[in-house]
Parts: sequence; C-alpha cells; structure tokens
Amino acid sequence: MQKFFVTENQIDLDRNIIRIIGDDVKHIKNVLRLSNGEKIQICEKSNQPSKYICNIVNLSAEEIECSIINKCEEKYESNVKIHVFQGLPKAEKMELIIQKCTELGVYEFIPVTMNRCVVKLNEKDIDKKIIRWNKISECAAKQSGRDIIPNVRKPITIKELTYELNKYDLVIVAYENETKSFLKDELKKINNSKNEMKIAIIIGPEGGIEEQEIDILKTTKAKVISLGKRILRTETVRNSLIGHNYV
Repeated sequence: MQKFFVTENQIDLDRNIIRIIGDDVKHIKNVLRLSNGEKIQICEKSNQPSKYICNIVNLSAEEIECSIINKCEEKYESNVKIHVFQGLPKAEKMELIIQKCTELGVYEFIPVTMNRCVVKLNEKDIDKKIIRWNKISECAAKQSGRDIIPNVRKPITIKELTYELNKYDLVIVAYENETKSFLKDELKKINNSKNEMKIAIIIGPEGGIEEQEIDILKTTKAKVISLGKRILRTETVRNSLIGHNYV
C-alpha cells in the first residue's frame, strides 16, 4: 500500500478527512494513476506520528481528498534511534548515504565539517543542500515504508559535535588506525533491557578523520572502533555500522 506524509493541519478528524497537497498530488494522479476508491496509508509528519488507512474520495488539480477508514496502530520504527554524524562527503555520496540509511532505519542525519572534507559549503549552498537532502530523505521514507521522515540538519563542526554527545547512550567512531577495539565489542555492552536507546555513529569523509580530531572525540564518551584491516569508503562504512540488528 502506498504511503504519504502530511502535516497536522491537513488532517481533519471532525470531518474524517485528510487532504494531500503539493508534489504528491501529481505523483498520485500522473505516476501511480490512483483513482477514487483506492486505499492508501497516510502518516503524520511527527516524531510520534498518527497513521491512517484511507480511501481516495476526490482528486483535483490542487489536492486529493481522502476519507479515513481507520487508524493504523502497527509500528515500523525501532526503539533504537540511530543518529549519523557524517563527515561531509561529495554531493552524490551524501545523497546515497541519506537514501540508504533512511531505508536502513536511521533516525537523523547531521553533516559534520572535518579537516579532510573536500566539500566546502557557503551559507547559500547549505540552505539549498538541506532542502534537497531532506527531500531525498522523504522520498526514501515513503519508498521503504518508514513511519517518520529522518531529518537532515545543517552541518556542524567537530567542536559543536562534542557538545552533543552526552545525550547518547552509545557513541561509536569508525577509525582506520584503531587496532584494539572493534564494533562487536561495543555492541555487546548495549543494555538490551532499556526500552529506548540513542546511538550516535560518527563517520569520516573521503579522506578519513584526522588523528587530532580523534583525540578531541576521545575526550568525550565516544568509543573509537575498528571495522577491520581494510580501508573502507565513507559510503561503505555506514553500511558496515548501520546494517546490524540494533536498527
């Protein structure tokens, strides 16, 4: 069943109606070619979303009106919330990371400007990129049946990153020069009895994380780990870290 996201003001529970507007109207009419009477799932854009099974009752050029059949209680989100702090890579790699990590269940993306980042964004570029990256996240969330749309925040610095790490239950940093600590060792320490967990995963850009930056992260609660003897691409690292059963 096709899934679409709407804001709270598009849901009218008194009339039992939900309105779909924007780009989704053309997608439903011209791409999916759905018609009156067909069922779709509609999810509220929220961290604690309400979901509804609906019938399409009216299609116009500006909006699609849907009648609520029932509220859907089934959940597709994990209690483990993964926040990816990604060293800013080239544009096409960042888009791939957002798309695939959304499919894998990541909760939030935070680009990080690191010393070896090839990409340098000015304020004008950042605003455009954030809009595009969040659109990619939304499309991937629809395609993969997520209940939420992972948010992509504005880039932060390593120093700003260190201020955030205390709010996480586990912070993992992948570093090619680490030889003693491994991902499996840190995962064993996770307290499975907790109802919810927040995990931060820090991944370097194409050139990796500098030793000076690793030293800064070691002063926090971050756990520096190895993924093995091979040097992995930044877009491969996120697969290795996120493709475990904690998501």
